[in-house]
Amino acid sequence: MEHVTLSLALLLGAGLLAAKIGQRFRLPSVTGYILAGLLLGPSATGFISHEMVASGRLEHFTALALMLIAFGIGEHLELRRLRQTFRGLLLICAGETVACFLLVTGGVVVLARLSGLPSLAGDDVLLFGLLLGSVAIATAPASTLHVVREIRAAGPLSTVLLQEVAMNNAMAIICFGVSMTVAHHLAGQEGGSLLMGIGRGLGEISLSLLLGVLAGLLIDVVVHNLKNKGEMLTFGLAVLLLCGEGARLLGLSPLLAGMAVGFVIVNRDRRDVRLFRMINAFEPPIYVLFFTLAGAELERDILLPAGWLGLAYFLLRAMGKLAGAGLGARLGRMPVAVRDYLGISLLPQADVAIGLVFLLKGSERLEGVASLLIPVILAGVLLAETVGPVATRWALFRAEETEEAMAPAENGKPGGEMAITPWTWPPLQPPADQAGSVVFGAASAATVTGLARMAVLLAHHHRARPLAVRVVRPDCTTESCIDSRQLFVHEAEESARLGYQLSTVVVHTDDVPDALLATARQADARAIILGHPPGGTSPDMLRVVEKVARQAPCQVVVIRFCGRLHTERILVPVVRSVELEVVSDMVKALAEVGRHRITLLRLVPSDLGEDAVAEVERRLAEWAQLHALGPFVFSRVVATDTRLDLICEEAPHHDLVVMAASQAQGVQRLFFGSLAADVALRCPRTMVMVHGPSRRYRNGC
Repeated sequence: MEHVTLSLALLLGAGLLAAKIGQRFRLPSVTGYILAGLLLGPSATGFISHEMVASGRLEHFTALALMLIAFGIGEHLELRRLRQTFRGLLLICAGETVACFLLVTGGVVVLARLSGLPSLAGDDVLLFGLLLGSVAIATAPASTLHVVREIRAAGPLSTVLLQEVAMNNAMAIICFGVSMTVAHHLAGQEGGSLLMGIGRGLGEISLSLLLGVLAGLLIDVVVHNLKNKGEMLTFGLAVLLLCGEGARLLGLSPLLAGMAVGFVIVNRDRRDVRLFRMINAFEPPIYVLFFTLAGAELERDILLPAGWLGLAYFLLRAMGKLAGAGLGARLGRMPVAVRDYLGISLLPQADVAIGLVFLLKGSERLEGVASLLIPVILAGVLLAETVGPVATRWALFRAEETEEAMAPAENGKPGGEMAITPWTWPPLQPPADQAGSVVFGAASAATVTGLARMAVLLAHHHRARPLAVRVVRPDCTTESCIDSRQLFVHEAEESARLGYQLSTVVVHTDDVPDALLATARQADARAIILGHPPGGTSPDMLRVVEKVARQAPCQVVVIRFCGRLHTERILVPVVRSVELEVVSDMVKALAEVGRHRITLLRLVPSDLGEDAVAEVERRLAEWAQLHALGPFVFSRVVATDTRLDLICEEAPHHDLVVMAASQAQGVQRLFFGSLAADVALRCPRTMVMVHGPSRRYRNGC
């Protein structure tokens, strides 16, 4: 296939599809990308032909990806953070660098000589070992950072891990540059002594860093004075790519230059890191192309020898990481978690390693070495990216630095089993003039206690009584089906703990929605509360919620329990002002009992002007004052491009999330979606969705 645009489309689509399939088996995305490239490449289906790969028409994306990777590494070399643990980091970096280089170089040279590979002869075996040993030093920054962010790790190990990844990648790039100089000298491409060759290599490294420093200063000065994000991204990418291409034309290291650019920007006194965030959003498709192209480079004829050599390379590198990092951490007197688990956390390897071996393509004398080195590295990367992220995650969990490990009782999965925090405040005092009711459906023994508590709180606000409804089949005539003392024992006990006596109703019918609606009308309901069953939501439950919400004469509150039910810290995300009125009764019911902290999170578009944001803040404050919630409510207005992600980031810091449910139904719901429903599926906290009264009751019909 010779059409570049169609090739790019296939690489992107197949890479993404393979990554999603791999995720089903808990494999990292990069593994899927490489396998997709292998499948599309000349070694398999041939959709991406050998001529397309060899012609270099797709290598522009490789060069772009390498500069973005190097730039991202520089961000983690912030001196302010490195200074606190510099001695320990230096010893760790030295230990793992030396151990990896010696073990991989020595082990691979011995294995290659014993196996008698036909593609390697004479000094090529030594060149192969030197280059592979320097590549082994590198650790995958993208994979490691993704794991740390995904599990919200925080602590000594995660801090040192990210700093060490940045330092050892810098060391890998420098060692690879020196190894390339030695390899060219041994190959007879450079005259003079070996020391002179190494001196020239160190000079190239210094010039590469100088070029990156100048480019970083230019980007920092110009981007800091730009206001438009598009202009910032355009100028930053332009200078970054010019820096990389300039380094290549001058025979310098684009990776070192790109790393120096990031280093300069993050260490400037004003620390304007907006460009890093914008490039983070820009780079995913470039990474997909980079790794799928790497997979397409694999050639069938050398896959078999590369496979066992790749396994040996992976094992030797793992031994070097474990031994070197452990020894360095002990000599540097680092915390116990760092000493015990840093080595295994450094197993991932991908982007930088692949980028380094792609730099070999320009050398004609080293072409034979490169033809075997690339598939060996890719085979090792497949193993490292399959085992490495899992090992990093395990190490962070063992070090008790993950959010789950630090707060196991507070975490849970949406729709999972629930627990309830015991009621420790004084019992509530029911008003003498109770009128109406708050109805809740008592269907699942796993959720009735939580539903009873929420119903009592809402009933107390409405000066009403809590009313539990149990719907049983018409043919159910046994004593256990009709004895209310057996049916409502748990919810009655919870109501009594809060100071209220529970009213109960048993309805014999097969139509659950109609039973709830009829009871609500007869009991003058102020609200109907429903709870999703633990472990998920069935289609029958969805039909009940939809019908009750569509026809109810009052508000309908739907609760999805997750983990432990606690109501002290409440998050109320709001997109439109009308949603405040929908959730106001629920929010006030929670605020009236005990000490609560309620965060009103008003989400506005990212392009909203400062004056408009100030006006939204003023209206939020007025609303809280109007409803006498001033002491309890803390208002925040946040400009965002992705509402769902922002809410899910904020939710773990709260006990409960309260949102207005979407009023759209049927095709309209399918077209526009429902933010509250999406949050309920992803949010690791108990979720309360409030539906306003049905339209005919709102219109007074």
